[in-house]
Amino acid sequence: MNVFKTMLVLVLIAITASCKKSKEAKVFTTEDITVIPKPVALNLEQGSFEFTGKTTFVTTDASQKEVTKVLIDKFKNAAGWTLSISERAPENNFIQFTVDENLEKEAYKLEVNSSRVIISANGNAGFLYGIETLRQLLPVSIESESVVSNEQWQIPNLSITDNPRYKYRGLMLDVSRHFFEIDYLKKTIDRLAMLKMNVLHLHLVDDQGWRIEIKKYPKLTEVGAWRVDQEDKHWDGRDETSPDEKGTYGGFYTQDQLKDLVAYAATKNVEIIPEIEIPAHVSSAIAAYPELSCHERPIGVPSGGVWPITDIYCPGKEHTFEFLENVLVEVMDIFPSKYIHVGGDEATKTNWEKCADCKKRMRSEKLENVEELQSYFIKRMERLINSKGKLLIGWDEILEGGLAPEATVMSWRGVAGGLEAAKQGHDVIMTPGSHCYFDHYQGPQNEEPLAWGGYTPLSKVYTFDPIVGGMTETEANHVLGGQANLWSEQIKTESHSEYMIFPRLAALSETLWSTKESRNWEDFSLRMTSMFKRYDVMDINYAKSAFLVMEDVKINMDTEEVTLVLNNEFTYSDIRYTLNENKLSVNAIRYTTPIKIDKTTEVHASLFKDDKPVGVAFNTTIKFHKAVGKKVTFKEIYDDRYQGEGEFGLVNTLRATKNYTDGHWQAWLKKDMEAVVDLGEQTLIKEVIVGTLENQGPQIYFPTAVTVFVSSDGENYTEVGVEKRAYAKNPSFDLKDFKVSFEAQSVRYVKVIAKNLGKTPKGGNAWLFVDEILIK
Repeated sequence: MNVFKTMLVLVLIAITASCKKSKEAKVFTTEDITVIPKPVALNLEQGSFEFTGKTTFVTTDASQKEVTKVLIDKFKNAAGWTLSISERAPENNFIQFTVDENLEKEAYKLEVNSSRVIISANGNAGFLYGIETLRQLLPVSIESESVVSNEQWQIPNLSITDNPRYKYRGLMLDVSRHFFEIDYLKKTIDRLAMLKMNVLHLHLVDDQGWRIEIKKYPKLTEVGAWRVDQEDKHWDGRDETSPDEKGTYGGFYTQDQLKDLVAYAATKNVEIIPEIEIPAHVSSAIAAYPELSCHERPIGVPSGGVWPITDIYCPGKEHTFEFLENVLVEVMDIFPSKYIHVGGDEATKTNWEKCADCKKRMRSEKLENVEELQSYFIKRMERLINSKGKLLIGWDEILEGGLAPEATVMSWRGVAGGLEAAKQGHDVIMTPGSHCYFDHYQGPQNEEPLAWGGYTPLSKVYTFDPIVGGMTETEANHVLGGQANLWSEQIKTESHSEYMIFPRLAALSETLWSTKESRNWEDFSLRMTSMFKRYDVMDINYAKSAFLVMEDVKINMDTEEVTLVLNNEFTYSDIRYTLNENKLSVNAIRYTTPIKIDKTTEVHASLFKDDKPVGVAFNTTIKFHKAVGKKVTFKEIYDDRYQGEGEFGLVNTLRATKNYTDGHWQAWLKKDMEAVVDLGEQTLIKEVIVGTLENQGPQIYFPTAVTVFVSSDGENYTEVGVEKRAYAKNPSFDLKDFKVSFEAQSVRYVKVIAKNLGKTPKGGNAWLFVDEILIK
């Protein structure tokens, strides 16, 4: 009787639990499926599968067991379960791997019903991606490092058929300019796998650091891996280093560390491609072995920017090739990758033109010029690389002088190089700076951490397509895929590196994996909302730049009325604003139409979510002044490349940012700015302000003086004041208002002369940038 009662109680408990589970089972909709990159085909069905502590993974070999670790480790942390692995499927509650040799290498099929999950693939790559899709179907709390209470680990019943559009889906990390530890590289590999990316390109060599142990040449890491620490200065504001100064900043990877990294990456279907620069970007190697250069003089490892890059390998000396062959043999022993990247970019060949050894080589090889000498250099390296069963990749400069026969081109200077290479029958990886350079800003420069320059927001990355319009089918078949590049001149920390990579890598992953027809920014934006939550749990320092409110200001010159448009990257955003002293709150005005402004006004705005401000608030002041909408004439018109808003660009109230390409600057190269503002009638004024920019990297300098003259007839001018600023070395990006105040007087014409620096300290022509002339 007692046994019967016990059994009855257990049955009732089971029924109750079953009913409870049924009542709590989530009803999924298509909006709940937020997988990135978007699967090729998905069919949602009724019901759900729930992971429990009894869920079993069914595998048939050790490699499949390795793949299961992705989820087993996640559940151990987030649920406190140790899920089991078996070779035999139980009756229900299991995830099973099934080999389907008809599927392509990275393709997979996912079949989920309430009792089991079947992942079909022809190998580990597909099984891994099936697991990664399951991971994104689960609640974002699966990423937690500690146990999460009261979570139901459910996924929807569905079927997915998925495969990549392109076979090459990469990220390049520059570990030369700033060194990153192995643990960070492993974290990055994990995140690549989550987004179904399959290449990590390591930029291991550059002027500022040699990062790979080469046993035959120990000074490469003893000397070349370390530079004088000038990390407190801007990259382009650092002093030249002497070969006698000992470097203390840097680091390198041992061969054992890299072999371990390669093995780890293989479990995530990530191929690591090493880049060993040839013939330029090698000051670190020449600092260690000066005999590799044409001049053979000792140099120090540069601590910062180098331009032009003249300390390059000498192709006239046979021992240069002996050195490189020995280096590459050791590199190829570490990396089993199909490709070896040799750089090939930005070589200034002035030393080659003067070098007796180079001239001799050109005569003996019947080479017409130094471009053909570089082609000879690359082709010789390719023969070595091909002899080891590998292929050479280089930046698109390797096209100059004739392309090596089997070389693959990585097109970074736009897409023209890739198009030309494809026409010649070479494979191409597209990585244009316009869409794929993650060292560019991704939001308003004034609100962002330091970046190299340019503007590549999340939405722009999402428009990337490696296939160039006008390509023939044959040419398009040579496009292997695409790659993001994170150059690290300004990237000193792992946290900053994460900020630049995420969320843009998610956008790139979808452009390279998903079908072009399925691409939809609004849909992607909604799915990114879930991914942002996942990043939060994963403690990824992702950029929230896409949330930032941005302005577009237009002025009606007839009415002198400003129209202010507010937007951000996400369609249908809830943007709210207040004016002047009013604080941002839930009661802020919902932005629906452009704001019309006819007097000096402060505007405060933010993206709102759930009635709360999201991200950094936007604040601007539209300053009306006496020159707004007035006629401006110039002695020398601004440069065609930087025209701002044209005729009224300097008198439209719109102030520019630190981003000199933001479209609001007018600029003069080497010339002074001399502008005359016609106020239309006699007007009482007492101050003139000129807004300027300095960014000495791209040769933009503050004026050395701003002088103001006034006139009533436009013929006879009187000087009323000047503000001077002597040239000073300035490694940062700065805005400066030159302010000239004087005793109030009634005038009609105001002449402003901003004196251009003319020649830069390095001998180039200086730019002068101006955004507004304010007259009070």
